[in-house]
Amino acid sequence: MQDFGHAFSLAFQLMWAADPDLMEIIGLSLRVSLTAMTISCAIALPIGAALGMIRFRGRGAAIILLNALMGLPPVVVGLCVYLMLSRAGPMGWLGLLYTPTAMIIAQSILITPIIAALSRQVIEDLHAEYAEQFRSMCVPTRTAIAALLWDARYSLLTVALAGFGRAVAEVGAVIIVGGNIDHLTRVMTTAIALETSKGDLSLALALGMVLLLIALVINAGVMAVRMTAARFAYA
Repeated sequence: MQDFGHAFSLAFQLMWAADPDLMEIIGLSLRVSLTAMTISCAIALPIGAALGMIRFRGRGAAIILLNALMGLPPVVVGLCVYLMLSRAGPMGWLGLLYTPTAMIIAQSILITPIIAALSRQVIEDLHAEYAEQFRSMCVPTRTAIAALLWDARYSLLTVALAGFGRAVAEVGAVIIVGGNIDHLTRVMTTAIALETSKGDLSLALALGMVLLLIALVINAGVMAVRMTAARFAYA
């Protein structure tokens, strides 16, 4: 118990003193996850909106596939990205393996189906309210999709935050493609795993508390977005 308490004390000291190694790991984690979330939103939101609004042959199968991809095993994604980026792989000439870019690619692949599936449901529910109005006004499909994306912006921001939360907590894929290299690809989750195995509980606890704090901030952000959307809805 004494060692446990001492580890917590050191963890708080590292956070209070803004330890450079701690800040570097946190900064890289946020940079990688925010970039992955931005890329995923650019890809997933149009896909989700199109699936939620457009009726076509095979749409049901596409939705089933998209929902299934939400449960992609992170280590499988990491392995596939590793094979693509390795020297013998088709993209090996880019030299991206064991870099933050490889980690961004892996996280983007993981969270794109999540954002697409959740946004599809949001847009489909919203489209049910506006479908007749769009038809009566002969609104082009592309214009209707853009209008629905804008109208659902608060709900979609919640979806994006959910994707970010999934990305920042990822460990399996990023440790495969990033290698957990000190001062290069070491993020919070991989650092926690490494420091725990080394017995350096103070740094692991400090990073764990930062992850919990990020989770709290994300949830607070989601609640704030929902309250803002509710106020605008009743305004």
